[in-house]
Amino acid sequence: MDKLQDMYHTVRSMDRRKAAHQVINLGMVVLSALMIWKGLIVVTSGEAPVVVVLSGSMEPAFYRGDILFLMGGSTGPLKSGDIIVFKVKGRDIPIVHRVMEIHVKPNGKTRILTKGDNNPVDDRGLYHAGMLWLSQSDVIGRATGYLPYVGMVTITLTDYPYLKYLLVGLMCLFVLTGREEE
Repeated sequence: MDKLQDMYHTVRSMDRRKAAHQVINLGMVVLSALMIWKGLIVVTSGEAPVVVVLSGSMEPAFYRGDILFLMGGSTGPLKSGDIIVFKVKGRDIPIVHRVMEIHVKPNGKTRILTKGDNNPVDDRGLYHAGMLWLSQSDVIGRATGYLPYVGMVTITLTDYPYLKYLLVGLMCLFVLTGREEE
């Protein structure tokens, strides 16, 4: 509690110039994180460089909370057995599943069928109504690596939004009240 009171008194006693400096520092931290994210999007050639596994449908390959690193279309053609992340029309959350079948039509269009390793049937029930195959445009990226369980932080913050706001508020408070050596 003493630490919070010290922070409060630090903020109250700050002159305008120092307060502006601290706000600019906070803005730089936020913008740096955004630039890193956008840079990863460019490097990976996809709309999302990382995703968190949200269900147990890919066990034992990946568990809930694993973070997957993705590469976009620049890694060559998909093949059966690849683990992809795809987004289906009408669903907000991307799905991580394995490619089961691929068919290339004479006109060059690719049709993809997926299935979760832990699911008894293919994903046709997850696709948009009347859709039997995915197209290449539905694919966000191919999994190239993973970090086990690190994404549980993201899942927890999504399940308990008040915790997210509390942590962001505390980070802002620490940045604003941080003392720089002169």
